[in-house]
Amino acid sequence: MEATVDPITLFGEWLKDAGAHELNDSNAAALATATSDGVPNVRMVLAKQADERGFSFYTNAESQKGLELAENPRAAMCFHWKSLRRQVRIVGPVSELPAEEADSYFRSRPRLSQLGAVASDQSRVLASREVLEARVKEVDARFPGAIQRPAYWRGYLLRPERMEFWIGREGRLHDRFLYVRDGDGWVKTLLFP
Repeated sequence: MEATVDPITLFGEWLKDAGAHELNDSNAAALATATSDGVPNVRMVLAKQADERGFSFYTNAESQKGLELAENPRAAMCFHWKSLRRQVRIVGPVSELPAEEADSYFRSRPRLSQLGAVASDQSRVLASREVLEARVKEVDARFPGAIQRPAYWRGYLLRPERMEFWIGREGRLHDRFLYVRDGDGWVKTLLFP
């Protein structure tokens, strides 16, 4: 499997394996962003698609990560599947997905997740849990049918320039495969552990 020359294909194989072994959210990744002056932040997100375009995720554009991506549209993502002793690190520029894709994904989400996206002022100070629950009830009453995606809730695409695959080995003699984008293809090298 690690002989694969296309890192997106290899990632898909690893993600499929992770889906069979990880109890929850095998598509969870740590997403690192930074402000324009280089102050880093990292948090977990769910990658919703990985294909030849890149890795997609969705969030409130007015959240801390959304504001940082607007200031500095580059990010790093790390998937770690502890039970498989595997990790994938990805680095590259981030762009917004078309509104139609964000609409389509938003409609596919459970209603409570849609309500939360509308009700939450993500990353801002919350006075109490009761305030959030009241806002969710108010939004639910306001939208008895379909909930329209708020304009600030957007999709993002991380286009990988570098992808590193890590396999944990005994004695910390790990395997590391680095793929660096080269035009329309990739250059693969091995790294010391």
